[in-house]
Amino acid sequence: MKVMVDTGGAESGAISYLPRPLEELSEAELERKLCISRVTTHVLRYLTSEFVRCGFEWLLPVIFSESTDPLWPDPGASVEKRIEVEIYGRTVRPMMSMIVHKMVAASLAYPRLFTLSPNIRIERRERATTGMHAYEFTQLDFEGRDATSRDIMAFVEKVIQGLTGSVKKERSEELKHLGRHDCLRVPEAPFRVYDREELKERYGEEWETQLISESDEPVWITNLPREFYDFEDFETGTWDNYDLVLPRYGEVLSGSRREWEYDKIVEKMERDGVRKENYKVLLKLAREGRLKPSAGAGIGIERLVGWITGARHIGETQPFPRIPSIVYEL
Repeated sequence: MKVMVDTGGAESGAISYLPRPLEELSEAELERKLCISRVTTHVLRYLTSEFVRCGFEWLLPVIFSESTDPLWPDPGASVEKRIEVEIYGRTVRPMMSMIVHKMVAASLAYPRLFTLSPNIRIERRERATTGMHAYEFTQLDFEGRDATSRDIMAFVEKVIQGLTGSVKKERSEELKHLGRHDCLRVPEAPFRVYDREELKERYGEEWETQLISESDEPVWITNLPREFYDFEDFETGTWDNYDLVLPRYGEVLSGSRREWEYDKIVEKMERDGVRKENYKVLLKLAREGRLKPSAGAGIGIERLVGWITGARHIGETQPFPRIPSIVYEL
């Protein structure tokens, strides 16, 4: 099995397998699909139960909004087209990430929150064959008021450990059918942490590809230049953020400590060319001192399930595959 990783937009290879719609699958392929679905059900049940147990409020997702993640200037973003639609005389966009909504909600009403958020990102057509990209996917988005990056990272490590142990115990037959049971291991914590600058010095621009090919357990990457809402230390030039990267499957989680000070947010928006008129509520709350410090992340459900099950393409984890450049009837 050859699974490509996301190296910030530069695809260095491709896979030959592309998921097909349900009506075209053989009986054996449908049985494989069902096994992956049973693992997905277990993953969703475990994650949502664990977050609720730890005091997180489960919020319903937002689909359309005037404000959504700009995905800019993140060098890993590869959106080919940004969709806008008019409703009730206002221009709205489908959700690409609920980051702005999480920051507002955590500041005003829900100190700990999570949601299963459908995201729409029209990826470049060539990303059909990475095995890692879909133009519709779901994130478990979560946020904690007054949390630190270390708080979030330690919490995620415990969740991933518990999840993999639980799946191996309760879905062993499905994992065996998928050929994944013996090679899926419960990772040891704390996970190894790499600074992006150190990786660039060691491996050059292809640092992510090299790191993933050499890793056999999940690892953290920190200090990644990204969007205005990730916390940046202007004096040192470092970023207080983090990605969780899975062996062979790449980034499964992206998160950070958040910016909450009005002057810093405005300065970064102006520097990066972000349209401030799309974030009026966020800026108003920050100006009034009502935007609170927080930290959080988003976990890509399809990529997580893909790693657990050994999926050949994350489209295999979707009942109706959403593969860049391919639009099926259903």
